[in-house]
Amino acid sequence: MMKPSAQEMLNKFSKSSSHPLEVRKLAMMIFDETNAKVCEMPDKYRKYLEAGALLHDIGYYINSKGHNKHSMEMVIENGLAGFTSQEVKMIGCICRYHRGGLPDKNEHEVYNTLEKKERKIVKKLAGILKISDGLDRGHLNLIKKINLNYDEENNIVEFILTPNTPEFRPDVTSAIRKRDLYEIAFKCQSVLRFNEL
Repeated sequence: MMKPSAQEMLNKFSKSSSHPLEVRKLAMMIFDETNAKVCEMPDKYRKYLEAGALLHDIGYYINSKGHNKHSMEMVIENGLAGFTSQEVKMIGCICRYHRGGLPDKNEHEVYNTLEKKERKIVKKLAGILKISDGLDRGHLNLIKKINLNYDEENNIVEFILTPNTPEFRPDVTSAIRKRDLYEIAFKCQSVLRFNEL
């Protein structure tokens, strides 16, 4: 049986098409900025993140309660074209940790089957996804651009957000709450602020 692409799976199971695409856009911006300024990551990680961003909410198809866990299960059950079964597990975990509890190898069965290096990758990419999801909490596509400043000496990553409409500042409380995993994965503190035009 042919495995679906992330886009095909999204088309099949998603109730919302704009939110996953917006989260993918934000996640790619954060990945590229993090990759350039904080921590270099191979190109294939970008592909894992992209698939995870598109599929992070497909679990709503089953139930809104625990939808992140359902997303993980659906990704693993269906498989994904272009990825090995181990990579699919990682992408499933990236979906799982876009909300809720932090990854825990003692508590979480699938996460525990990953090697240490793979778990680190999941933390980094899920950390990026979690902030991206928080930035589009209202599903309103309000952020145009994200730049990062990295203060290496004090280990602070500053997210500089440019809104689509300069006079309107979106509520980023959710993204602020959801930056914990990014900070753990990249061993930094983070600040979110708007670009002063």
